[in-house]
Amino acid sequence: MNVTGSLPGADRPSGIDRLSGVDAARGLAVLGMFAVHVGPGARPSGANYLVLAADGRAPAVFTLLAGFSLALAQRRRAGSGGASPTPGGARPLLIRSAVLGALGLCLAALWPGILVILAFFALYFLAAEPFTRLSTKALAVVAGVSVAAGPLLSYVLGPLFGVTASGRGAVPGLADLARGWTGLGEILRALLLTGAYPVVTYLPYVLVGMALGRLCDVHAKAVALRMALWGSAVAAVAYGSAWLATEVLGGRQRLLAAIAAHHPEAMTATDPVRAVLAQQYGAVPSTSWDWLLLASPYSQTPLETLGNAGVGAALIGGLVLLTRERCAARLLRPLTALGAMALSAYVVHALVLAGPAKGAASWAALAAFSGVALAAAWGWQRVWAGSPLRRGPLEHVLRLATAPRARARTGA
Repeated sequence: MNVTGSLPGADRPSGIDRLSGVDAARGLAVLGMFAVHVGPGARPSGANYLVLAADGRAPAVFTLLAGFSLALAQRRRAGSGGASPTPGGARPLLIRSAVLGALGLCLAALWPGILVILAFFALYFLAAEPFTRLSTKALAVVAGVSVAAGPLLSYVLGPLFGVTASGRGAVPGLADLARGWTGLGEILRALLLTGAYPVVTYLPYVLVGMALGRLCDVHAKAVALRMALWGSAVAAVAYGSAWLATEVLGGRQRLLAAIAAHHPEAMTATDPVRAVLAQQYGAVPSTSWDWLLLASPYSQTPLETLGNAGVGAALIGGLVLLTRERCAARLLRPLTALGAMALSAYVVHALVLAGPAKGAASWAALAAFSGVALAAAWGWQRVWAGSPLRRGPLEHVLRLATAPRARARTGA
């Protein structure tokens, strides 16, 4: 399926992998997660603005890229004559989701000091599968509607599930399973609605990524440029609208009134709005519709979702353009390698945070994590060049588990 009408490989320098820009964007998202997890803190001052820029956007971009990659994979299968969005039936999808879910629960049980996203990703893939069967136009409409509908649904359903003023932001772990059906219910509630990255507010990123992957053929330079420019414009409009609504049109004053009524303990804080959000790891409460005017990190509002999606589109388009240039592509190879094995990098960094680097939060820690990850990913791809292992150790294991025919070809 070539939705823009350009021929495969058209307007692209030969020898340059069109996926390297997508991998580079994913690698940048991984570094953004490192910045949030081990950086010195997201504060609006000096160099800390770099961490602030990644705060909330890194997981959103990472999730959008998952949807974009799903669309690219579907396009490849369609181009090679594949008829099904999920070849081999439901089994590969279920295995992938089960592996990611198990990894997420196990890592969360180690208390690495971060909100582990992998268990949520397991449900993203399951929830996204029916949408892979939609036409491009229908998918684009559904994705656009979901940007507003997801956050609105979360706001409306919050009081029904006991999270009106607080209680959001949980990350399920193995200990929840030990509580039987009650614990399983809590896990599902967190994954779907009340958790740190719930399906209801993060699936829109996957759907937007899928729509972009269908609509934007990254072979074409002009398409990548438009993607970068439009993504930047959308982000600016979304974040600007949130600032205008809260700081100019009286949104903050109405929020302060709601805080006085529902969160009186936060009124003594320097910034009562930020104090309320901090109680739920950034997620807005269901106490005033004005909360939905925000676009702060992890707020899970329509404007934050739209802004983050714009940032993701701009990064994909911009990095695809950069990797078209041979010199830039060479310089970005470590970042591209890191993005290619993002799952392995994420799991290893969580394990390190659960052990020797527990509680790390400094520029030195961020430099160490980033430098080691970039060097290790680049070195891994050099050592395993030409081998299926080149994509990363956990990526290869997941591929073998979900594609039996690949196992036979590799002789494993």
